[in-house]
Amino acid sequence: MKNEQASTSQIHGKMVDFQRFAVTLLCVSVFFYLGTVIPSEGKTVFTTYIMMGVTVLFLVGSITFFMLSRKYKKILLDQDEAL
Repeated sequence: MKNEQASTSQIHGKMVDFQRFAVTLLCVSVFFYLGTVIPSEGKTVFTTYIMMGVTVLFLVGSITFFMLSRKYKKILLDQDEAL
């Protein structure tokens, strides 16, 4: 019984952690995107491409973490149904 509770709490912890990582990456990608959209004097085309690349990379990471969080949420729901 304790193993099931420990396993459930670990899975819940992973789910919450992945959600936090995803939201954090999403927020950072928004700031990078705003940096590309807002005009400034010292910005070159190269820096704009770099910021857009980082924005896309962080969005992909955020989507990945949201998918992992959803996976662990389904595992938790399956465990609850099995009980």
